[in-house]
Amino acid sequence: MQLLELTVPNEWVDYNGHMNDAEYARAFSMGVEALMAHIGLDAAGREAHDLTIYTLETHLCYRAEAHEGQALTVEVLLLDHDAKRQHVLFTLSDADGNTVATSEQMLMAMSLSGGRPTPCPDAVAERIAALPQPASAEEWPKAAGRRIGLPPRR
Repeated sequence: MQLLELTVPNEWVDYNGHMNDAEYARAFSMGVEALMAHIGLDAAGREAHDLTIYTLETHLCYRAEAHEGQALTVEVLLLDHDAKRQHVLFTLSDADGNTVATSEQMLMAMSLSGGRPTPCPDAVAERIAALPQPASAEEWPKAAGRRIGLPPRR
């Protein structure tokens, strides 16, 4: 599900002539904010529900360079969830649908006033459950569940 469209601004481009690695993280952070708005946790929703979303963990994989002025989209796939957490895969793609980067994340619902993890209210939980998900184990995205490591030595 597409959450966000953006264009790479000049400030995001580094001395290598392409988007700086930190700006990929910014694009995915903007994707989290768009996801929050989609599930009912925009500014008004956060206040009404005393709830926000924190990122607990992220695994960002760079697949292609992005350049100044390039149009990009951020999409989300819900991999798993419970009352408090959402395991998601964000994909940053170019205008031709090519993957530029992925960000697998574990998100946590947090009480604004208490500063502690808290279950999502029914309205928010229903919107989370309605997010696109892999239909089967065979459809699990290859970009999810990766680990960092060198290949085995022969």
